Order: sequence, then C-alpha cells, then structure tokens
Amino acid sequence: MRINVVTLFPDFSRGPLSLSIPARAAAAGLVTYELVQLRDFTHDRHQTVDDLPYGGGSGMVMKPEPFWEAVRSLAPDGAERPGGRIVLMSARGKRFTHEDAVRLAVQPELTLLCGHYKDVDHRVAESLADEELSLGDFVLSGGEVAALAVLDAVVRLLPGAISDHESAATDSFYDGWLSPPSYTRPAEYRGLRVPEVLLSGDHARIAAWRREQGLRLTRERRPELLEEHPEHG
Repeated sequence: MRINVVTLFPDFSRGPLSLSIPARAAAAGLVTYELVQLRDFTHDRHQTVDDLPYGGGSGMVMKPEPFWEAVRSLAPDGAERPGGRIVLMSARGKRFTHEDAVRLAVQPELTLLCGHYKDVDHRVAESLADEELSLGDFVLSGGEVAALAVLDAVVRLLPGAISDHESAATDSFYDGWLSPPSYTRPAEYRGLRVPEVLLSGDHARIAAWRREQGLRLTRERRPELLEEHPEHG
C-alpha cells in the first residue's frame, strides 16, 4: 500500500512514521509513505497557500490550486490523480470509525489532505477529495494529527503489520462493541486485585466474563454501538 500525506508540515509526520507499527510495516515492505509539502506547489515568491474568504469574515482559507497540483504530482504519468481514495481531513467530515479503517486498508493507495488555518476552499472537498473524515466533534489546529490517526488505524490492519492477529481481533470496535478490561502481573497491587475469574484457568468462564464486561462498558459509555449491532444484546 502507498499512503500520501499532503501537508504544510511534513516534519510533523516524520517522527511518528519512524516509530512502532507504522515504521515496522514500512520496513517489512507492506506500505510506503510519501510526505508532500503543499508550499512546493505555489507560484509566488512568498509561497502563499491561503487567502481571505470571499464574502468576508475572519480567518484565512487555504487555496485550491496547491492541493490540486500536489495531488496531480502523485498521479501516474498522464493521469490527473493517484489511485485509491483521496480523503480531506475536516471537522465537518463524517466521523472516522473502525469500519472506515477496514474499508481504506484494502485500497492500493490512500491520499490524506491536511487543512490548516480557518478552512480549506470547498472546491477541494467538492471535486478533488472522495470524502471528508473527522476524528470527532472538536477542532484541531490542523489536519496532521487527524491524518496520522487515520494512517495508524489503517496500517495496523494490513496483513502482517501486527504479529498477533488475535490481539487486533479483540480490540474495541472490531466486533462493534468495546473491549473488556485487561490485567497483567502482579495479581495484587496496592490492595487492588485482578478479578479471580481471570486467575481461574477456566477458559469458558473467562470468555463469558470478558463478553459480559465488554457489553457492560459498551452500555455505560457507548450505548449507540449496541443499537447499531443489536446482535450483541
């Protein structure tokens, strides 16, 4: 897989991509990363990427031309755009979910567009990007944090990126609900004990406890997940 990040701050992503699962996946040849500097696709001596909004108002809006030209630079010869999906990270986008990560992980290529300032010219969302995604109901100073979150969630799903597939398959949201609590040694710490059932060696009881606890946490914290997946009860 190839993942492109179009951004004003390529260095923001270099550190995270050199660590942990994203780095191991790249070293194993599962994914390549391309960090694209938007200012390289401006045509004035100040490398201007933003301008005042039409109609007035506060803040600055990122211009469409640098995004279009940056995306075109990633395309094969003679093409207007790269393969796979083009995603604009945006506070007005659809909330990113595990299902989106699964959907994007099967793409041959993924291009993430990072906005900054007040907004991005809507023509980028309307005609260049395939979709807009958001991490949640809050605003970040730029799309870089959101793009890294999407990238990490996608890369860890690539076959071979995680050595323990069973561990990934029991993560929160994998089956549509929250994962149960986890414990490790020591069995008692500061008077806090690991639940006895986890020490019992009875795998059937442990599985039942984990399901019960996962459902309890989901009911308490994310009840809408159970509405979306009524099979869990």
